Amino acid sequence: MQLRKTKTKTRSRNISDDPVTAYAKAVVTGQIVAGPHVRASCARHLRDLKDAKARGLTWSVETANRVLGFFPNVLRLAGGQFEGLRFELQPSQQFIIGSLFGWLRADGTRRFRRAYIEEGKGNGKSPLAAGIGMFCLIADGEKRAEVYAAASKRDQAMVLFRDAVAMREQSPGLAARINTSGGNPVWNLADLATGSFFKTIASEDGQSGPRPSCGLCDEVHEHRDGRVLEALERGFKWRRQPLLVMLTNAGSDRSTVCWQEHQHAIKVAAGDLEDDTSFSYVCALDKDDDPLTDPDCWVKANPLLGVTLTHEYLAGVVAQAKAIPGKLNGILRYHFCIWTDADQAWMTRKALEQVVADFDLEQHYGKDVYIGVDLSAAQDLTVEAFVVETGFAEVERENTDGSRTRVLAPTFDAWIEAWTPLDTIQDRSLRDSAPYDVWVEQGHLRAPQGRLIRLDYPAAHLAEISTNFNIKRVAYDRYAFRRFEEEVEALGLVLTMIEHPQGGKRRATLPEELTKQSFGDEKPLGCWMPGSLAELENLILERRIRLRNNPVLISACMSAAIEQDPFGNRWLSKRRAVNRIDAAVALAMAVGVATMQVKTTIDTSAFFA
Repeated sequence: MQLRKTKTKTRSRNISDDPVTAYAKAVVTGQIVAGPHVRASCARHLRDLKDAKARGLTWSVETANRVLGFFPNVLRLAGGQFEGLRFELQPSQQFIIGSLFGWLRADGTRRFRRAYIEEGKGNGKSPLAAGIGMFCLIADGEKRAEVYAAASKRDQAMVLFRDAVAMREQSPGLAARINTSGGNPVWNLADLATGSFFKTIASEDGQSGPRPSCGLCDEVHEHRDGRVLEALERGFKWRRQPLLVMLTNAGSDRSTVCWQEHQHAIKVAAGDLEDDTSFSYVCALDKDDDPLTDPDCWVKANPLLGVTLTHEYLAGVVAQAKAIPGKLNGILRYHFCIWTDADQAWMTRKALEQVVADFDLEQHYGKDVYIGVDLSAAQDLTVEAFVVETGFAEVERENTDGSRTRVLAPTFDAWIEAWTPLDTIQDRSLRDSAPYDVWVEQGHLRAPQGRLIRLDYPAAHLAEISTNFNIKRVAYDRYAFRRFEEEVEALGLVLTMIEHPQGGKRRATLPEELTKQSFGDEKPLGCWMPGSLAELENLILERRIRLRNNPVLISACMSAAIEQDPFGNRWLSKRRAVNRIDAAVALAMAVGVATMQVKTTIDTSAFFA
């Protein structure tokens, strides 16, 4: 890619006869700034130069340089300021391309069959992949080559493929050799001389037995599942040196195939996992880097900073993240390679991990318990959340005038019980990208037979709870409540049921008997999600609640996203969530009824004056 003036350390091109090794040495010695996983990949390359021969591997500078020369000599870029320019590879791109094609096995075929590349948005991943595809189409020595731009959806696959079509149009030599099918859009590139083609493939196509020589999977973090990757790799058995290239930004869901590939890639780079078939180039920040305050770390996630991205552009992006909190996680993912837990995450992983604990429920037997119930439709989980008071803790709070006051505030323990229908568990595990079957096996999730959760199951569990706890209040949403109430009454349970809407538009009305009770100096109000959510957030951030370790609850909290009205009222959004968040919703409801009475905190400032 064409170079622009920049102050970044990566601006000067390496003119060594072996640019791949030169880049690796420059990264390892700190001459080129890079993140921890790129440093590991470079160190791996240098280690392999010393000992890979014993494993039957050879580093061929000549083979690497042949492919590196193909890009500027044959390919032209397209779009905006890059229209028609020679595809001049930058040092990081030389390292990627040279490594993929320069490392050989004893039989002369390529060493690497899989590549995982994770970079910030705007670093030229799609054009780079398109260039690899064009080389594999016409210059890889493969008869009847099949090159695929792959994705979950065809529109997604077309992004990369359009770059390849544009390269063909920009180069008279390629245009003369490669035939096209279709007009607007072109859907196939064919090299008739070798019987080879380059086209798209998507999960929604059904995959009718491809025999790929090269598969290019762009934006893997958006893949709904691993089906298209599996289809490509199943077809590799027909080829002597197939190549699967996965390119992506960081994602927001740790139950996806992208996260699995990300984890595999960084383990291979670090040497924690031996896999001579896999190459990785995973951009990331170091542990103490803060991209919102330190521009010097930006290049670690953006190796083409100063080439395809300007400092001014990223500075503007950072300013947006600071000014508009709802954009923060998307910016961290797309531009700084930070895996977040939702597009607009509710709670950070760090904050949540501080309150997750293992504790025995028996220590709370005999106590008052507050319960939130989220009853399911056919596709959801049914969840009951439980909250008990455990004492008081001292916390420091800021007053409106900026001063700070020390107070004693109540502490709580919380846990959940969850159910999911057994008969549909496999299909929903795939659709939701959640290991429901594993959670059932581990005892974190109950799966009674059937396609729906009968409401007598959660009702019976309340009866079981009532033998060991004093059930004070049960928060419910209107959905399916009447049938649930009938099941509770059939078991002879007499419970104080309090309506708790799950959205942010309506506050419930308290039952008349509760309005007559004393809640302190203020008149009690009915439950609503913005208030309950704020209470739960305070408990977590002040570390005044312990959440019993359960992956169903942790996944829900990490997947939760927020909706907000013009007045700043916020609630958990099932519509925007990455995965099922029923457990987080039930927890917020339980906290809501546990804290609904006005609790007078004890001002302890005088004791510490």
